[in-house]
Amino acid sequence: METTFPRLLLQHAAQRPGDPAMREKEYGIWRTRTWADMVRMVEQVACGLHQAGLAAGEHMVVIGANRPRLYATMLAAQSLGAVPIPLYQDAVAPECVFPINNADVRFAFAEDQEQVDKLLEIRGQCPGLVAIYYDDPRGLRKYSEPGLHSLDDLIAAGTAFAQEHPAFFQSEIEKARPDDVAAMFFTSGTTGNPKGVVHTHRTLLDRGHAGAIFDNLTHREEVLAYLPPAWIGQNIFSYAQWLACGYVVNCPESAATVVIDLKEIGPTYYFAPPRVFEGLLTTVMIRMEDAGYIKRKMFHSFMELAKRVGPPLMDGKRVGLFDRIRYAAGDVLVYGPLRNNLGFSRVRVAYTAGEAIGPDLFTFYRSIGINLKQLYGSTETAVFVCLQPDNQVKADTVGVPISGVEIKVAENGEILVRSPGLLKEYYKNPAATAEVLTPDGWYHTSDAGFLDAQGHLKIIDRVKDVGRIRGGANDGAMFAPKYVENKLKFFPYIKEAVAYGDQREKVCVMINIDFDAVGNWAERRNLPYAGYTDLAQKPEVYELIKDCVEKVNADLAADERLAGSQISRFLVLHKELDADDGELTRTNKVRRGFIAEKYQLLVDALYSGKTEQYVETQVKFEDGRTGTVNATLRIVDTRTFTPVKAAA
Repeated sequence: METTFPRLLLQHAAQRPGDPAMREKEYGIWRTRTWADMVRMVEQVACGLHQAGLAAGEHMVVIGANRPRLYATMLAAQSLGAVPIPLYQDAVAPECVFPINNADVRFAFAEDQEQVDKLLEIRGQCPGLVAIYYDDPRGLRKYSEPGLHSLDDLIAAGTAFAQEHPAFFQSEIEKARPDDVAAMFFTSGTTGNPKGVVHTHRTLLDRGHAGAIFDNLTHREEVLAYLPPAWIGQNIFSYAQWLACGYVVNCPESAATVVIDLKEIGPTYYFAPPRVFEGLLTTVMIRMEDAGYIKRKMFHSFMELAKRVGPPLMDGKRVGLFDRIRYAAGDVLVYGPLRNNLGFSRVRVAYTAGEAIGPDLFTFYRSIGINLKQLYGSTETAVFVCLQPDNQVKADTVGVPISGVEIKVAENGEILVRSPGLLKEYYKNPAATAEVLTPDGWYHTSDAGFLDAQGHLKIIDRVKDVGRIRGGANDGAMFAPKYVENKLKFFPYIKEAVAYGDQREKVCVMINIDFDAVGNWAERRNLPYAGYTDLAQKPEVYELIKDCVEKVNADLAADERLAGSQISRFLVLHKELDADDGELTRTNKVRRGFIAEKYQLLVDALYSGKTEQYVETQVKFEDGRTGTVNATLRIVDTRTFTPVKAAA
């Protein structure tokens, strides 16, 4: 698109000044900001930042939850030709040091006391950081740190400047060009330091616009912005597409109120990673198990019908009259109330991405009338590479290349992408840039996969993670750890899984149970437990998880290429994997290599034939304190199945 973010803001304000642009829930009340309000706020912040010394080409960190003033600050920086860098609000202080120093950051926006404390803690390690502006003043009244100012003070100064220089804001916006740098996003850094992914106005807006055209998005959509703004997925949906389409972005009061806020807003366009959809379904199933006999019976009966009839109806296929009538009855009695309870009554398009979603989970949502689809993309591609067209939705693919995208598969199975949305570069890292971008414009995704006969892309795993079994009956068989892990996570009782097997004779897995789901399961069976560690090691829980593992093995046996990836042994970890302990990235991706080093004792026990292993692990609590968790973990053998030969 031949425009920039600030120009689009002015365009929407000129066309629809009184229409809602953003809503924010505060103290239980939704407050609306119109497009005219947003322009006024952005101008005030931009003028204030200009007076403070923020210059074109500089970087400015923004750290906090989705809030109108956070997005206004990003737009204000872009209006001056500066580059906003959103950081994860749940990142611990040391994780912010590298991005701030790498990008030579002088100015930072912090949402509240928690984020201010974080920045003040690392200030000694970030000598360039001279100014911190906070939004929420609660708890900060007695702070007297040099360079610490409230956003209200900045706005007051900017308002005075704007009155004296009424043409300044508009003239600054006119200086920007579509190919200027618009934003930088730091990757999650599964290995080594994170990399700064540089995007221009053109790349981000082009992909936002292409996605909007694909699904006929208009300014009438309602979106709930509840995921971290530092994640490019949320940034695209609540920022780039917000300005490309002009729809309404709604900011929940807090993470704790998202489910309630979802019901109140009733979004028409919804996006979430699989773990969110898993959590919602787990909550539903727990409540149904606690319901009365008649309700349970009716729910399960209608859900059996929905799984068979719902997806074909969603895809516009022919369904018998009797089934249509029964499904309509189910919609009145079960599916409609369930959609309403989830907050999805008005959803027209729902997308999931980031990880593979289980076929059963995917089918559940589509069967009750929610148009859930998958997309494929990454930070480097500005998200939108492949999308699933209506009536062509498959549980095992991520859709077709959308407008402007070319895909080819390298000899080693790696997917290469050429698109108008590709990153400009990795900041200050030409070597890394050269590794992923070819001279003729192809981006190495590092994902292994293939295009099926209908042109839909299927992802198998990360190229570097696809390995081989060595020795034993499956010598030479393909091993795809992420594929195995995702199959395990399809079960509501399994929250995380970490699979090992490359260059080994068998596959072994470490598992995190879902504490809520398994806890509810245990309570219904009068099985007492004292916390996560105790519950995880119950023999009954091991039997429950073993059944899930063996179902995965039976499924893998039916795939000739991956039958050798069947799981031979597993254990249930004594603690939940946690980003604060370095075991997950901030986007909740498993850091498999780090976990292998940290729990080398357990990996060795899995492969040495032991039936139990004592382990003691240091953990970090939310308040910053550290402690230890210890337990003797059971190790269990599982049944594997003879591979099913493909028909000749």
